[in-house]
Amino acid sequence: MVTNESNKLKYYTFENFSPDKLNHGIFTRHGGISPDSFSSLNVGESAGDTRENVLENRKRIFKTFDRPLSSIYDVWQIHSDEIVYTNNPRPSGAKHIKADAILTDSKKVSLFMQFADCVPILVYDPHKILIGIIHAGWQGTITRIVQKTIQFMQENFQCKPEDIIAGIGPSIGPDHYEVGKNVIIEIEDKLSELTAEVLSNINGKFYFDLWKANRLLLEKSGVVKIETAEICTACNIQDWYSYRCEGQKSGRFGVFFGLK
Repeated sequence: MVTNESNKLKYYTFENFSPDKLNHGIFTRHGGISPDSFSSLNVGESAGDTRENVLENRKRIFKTFDRPLSSIYDVWQIHSDEIVYTNNPRPSGAKHIKADAILTDSKKVSLFMQFADCVPILVYDPHKILIGIIHAGWQGTITRIVQKTIQFMQENFQCKPEDIIAGIGPSIGPDHYEVGKNVIIEIEDKLSELTAEVLSNINGKFYFDLWKANRLLLEKSGVVKIETAEICTACNIQDWYSYRCEGQKSGRFGVFFGLK
């Protein structure tokens, strides 16, 4: 990934995504106005930060790409396998649709999602001019939301998996993501063919590798152009928000994706 800085905002971009055709960024927690545990570029209201702070932080992110906040399309993320396509921004005040993947082929739409350990996955088909953001925590991963998104792109836009470029962004790494018995059972049931590769037992503790799981699911879908950040949010809370490390008062970092 490439490190970028603009007006005190630090963000990362994928090397495989053309800056001439795409605006995208995975933003760290730096450069905003939120106080205390939300310091400082928090883009989520769910943990208790004020709406005014969140809106200002989002505006700063959008200003980085000279896009108005009114171009935003975001969803109510619920750890599901629901996928939404849009060709229009979400109207101001409109109710959020519940989903965990968003796709668009419209230049007037700015896709936006928030994260704090879960995996941000960006997908782009340069031939069909289609982009998407996927939110994959353990639940989204085991329900194969990334595979279902690729299938959605194939069925609705005739995308070829070999044309799709994917980026797996900063999220909790395999060294920090310890899981309990209930999650282990779900992994063994729903990712049975991958369990040996994505679930490790270290001194009696089990760890789930979300990076590898989603990469393997992309590969199983036929995607070959995959870039993985391999940046652990839990290892680097000076730069990222981490729900696992910071708890319910953790902020959320933003991911922006738009067509030029």
